[in-house]
Amino acid sequence: MQFSGTDDYVATEDLRIAVNAAIRLERPLLVKGEPGTGKTELARQVARGLDLPMLEWSVKSTTKAQQGLYEYDAVSRLRDSQLGDPRVSDVSNYIRKGKLWEAFEAEGRVVLLIDEIDKADIEFPNDLLQELDRMEFFVYETGETVRARQRPIVIITSNNEKELPDAFLRRCFFHYISFPDQETLARIVDVHFPGIKPRLLNAALTQFFEIRETPGLRKRPSTSEVLDWLKLLLAEDLEAEDLSRDPKTALPRLHGALLKNEQDVQLFERLAFMARGRQ
Repeated sequence: MQFSGTDDYVATEDLRIAVNAAIRLERPLLVKGEPGTGKTELARQVARGLDLPMLEWSVKSTTKAQQGLYEYDAVSRLRDSQLGDPRVSDVSNYIRKGKLWEAFEAEGRVVLLIDEIDKADIEFPNDLLQELDRMEFFVYETGETVRARQRPIVIITSNNEKELPDAFLRRCFFHYISFPDQETLARIVDVHFPGIKPRLLNAALTQFFEIRETPGLRKRPSTSEVLDWLKLLLAEDLEAEDLSRDPKTALPRLHGALLKNEQDVQLFERLAFMARGRQ
């Protein structure tokens, strides 16, 4: 089982090596990187490239590890018992399976995405250590042990909002998705917008990287944002010559696709003002 990328996803060599190493080691693949660099999309493309089903567990600040295993609805059972519902005799009627349970009981191998694990409480990763190691867990309400029929390919993403526990990190294969260079980004753009005019692409990416490397920028634009920007440029049927920045503000055309807060917009306005003052 070897992942080599897909027609819709440009996977660099080091990323392909990381995915395949995690599969061979039967370890979760922990993927970090800037928002918008394709961490979540990686799991979807691994599933597509290996022709496997995918399960997605999107983690929020309120998510508990137990929810990935199962949840027992005691309130509904109590209500049904008061109404004389015969279903109360079977406690399994009130157990809702989580994504880990679904992955474990799947007939074949699946890709399980645990997305943005760093959003949850710091104890969340530690609470999953045993289940991810042993590929089994115990259901106290029914007295059964759920074991994985086949070990799923587990891909875990993090935006580095908080540090993950060392015990958890030891059990993962780690990969950091670096921001692509201009050549790799051009390949990514070609996947989404085949046939884009080379001069327009070169001018747009040159300007994009100039903006991205501007000192003092609070939020640097990501891959997903440059794709949005290019989509707008193509929709407006603009040429390379049309990408000149506004001399009064130093802002690029359709800058709302790239700059996502007022502080960064004001930064470019200040830079334009200082440039005019030096003239």
